[in-house]
Amino acid sequence: MRILVVNPNTTASMTAKIGAAAQGAAAPGTQVLAVNPPDGPVSIEGYYDEVFSIPGLIGEIRKQPDMDAYIVACFDDTGLDAARCATSAPVIGIGEAAFHMASLVAGRFGVVTTLARSVPAIEHNLKRYGLMERCARVRSSEVAVLELEEPGSNASARILEEICRSLAEDRAEAIVLGCAGMADLAERLSQEVGVPVLDGVVCAVKLAEALVQLGLRTSKVGGYAPPRPKSYTGIFSHLAPGA
Repeated sequence: MRILVVNPNTTASMTAKIGAAAQGAAAPGTQVLAVNPPDGPVSIEGYYDEVFSIPGLIGEIRKQPDMDAYIVACFDDTGLDAARCATSAPVIGIGEAAFHMASLVAGRFGVVTTLARSVPAIEHNLKRYGLMERCARVRSSEVAVLELEEPGSNASARILEEICRSLAEDRAEAIVLGCAGMADLAERLSQEVGVPVLDGVVCAVKLAEALVQLGLRTSKVGGYAPPRPKSYTGIFSHLAPGA
């Protein structure tokens, strides 16, 4: 089985971290390829960044059309619907994967993300996925995404503080880490706080493997039907359906 993990931002060090977490979680025989687009934002922190990351995301999926499954490694599930239109293989967003996994191991889960500006997008997704009532609260640690890549940063300590607040004040029973750049923190933080701490990258890998093993693919009826053939102009001409 081959899984393509796409980090929609352009920070290669984060892509390497995500790839290591994904391959570490994969079953024997599953090959993980982690990539990021050459063009776009260095980090995705809010709606504006999201828009400029989606063409690169779709471009990376189209470069690798023969994968068994694809993972969108941005916690906001950036471009997830468009990605599902671009292929019939399963496409898993790390946010959706983590929410569903958390709902299976806890009655109420908390989310600890990076910046406050990311909270509305996460809350929107929770409502859309039908899991808002299972979420105790979405908290921000005020750790910028690229701080997670800085040696010597106290980012993990600040994330831990917010996790402890979620457990004490929100009565969360499990914690979802709200950024792909936190992929290397989940196991240690879980040991420190004594409750499940879920990383969406790992959750997405296991769900992708399960869908492939079950022979399930993305429905091409309705919203995820292939895009209609047409021309795109200018810098997006290479992304036109059928190009």
